[in-house]
Amino acid sequence: MGYHAPAGTMVAIVGDAADEALASLEGITGVETLSVRGGEPGLAGRRIAATVTPWVVHDADPLAHVAQAWIELFEERATMGALQAEVEDALARFASGEALMPDYYVVLAPEQAPDVWRHWWCGALGRHAPRRVLPVAARGAAGDESLRHLLTVLPPSRPWPDPAQWLPDLPFAIPDRVGLRA
Repeated sequence: MGYHAPAGTMVAIVGDAADEALASLEGITGVETLSVRGGEPGLAGRRIAATVTPWVVHDADPLAHVAQAWIELFEERATMGALQAEVEDALARFASGEALMPDYYVVLAPEQAPDVWRHWWCGALGRHAPRRVLPVAARGAAGDESLRHLLTVLPPSRPWPDPAQWLPDLPFAIPDRVGLRA
């Protein structure tokens, strides 16, 4: 059974300080914060879809397993088949409505992340809707007003393209070459 996206703007917070960042947004009128990372994906999708506030900010990345498989492939810890299986699983969850692509990803402290993770967020993922993947520096990652302010100034841009159009090509998005033109 498919789920419908929430009426409001959906923001996924990713990075080591996601819990603190979500906590810093609690209590803001019109913002619902959901900590659903690590839980059953279908339940996370249903909880996110059920929100009726103008903003839903959560820590459930529908592409977390795809990202991990992509990184492991290029660190030579996984095979192409493992990445392709994760892509197929993610596409099935999107098609059924079990997973929802957030309107925005807020990437906490990307400058402190290992290189290949930065290439994932800012390259392999970010190149499909660059203004929808927003890095927040470590000093502004959690507990201060910069994250709250970011919600009021999210840049408009084209929506994410359908993941079925670009996820199958992900194995060919090579770290540190993503986005470069020959």
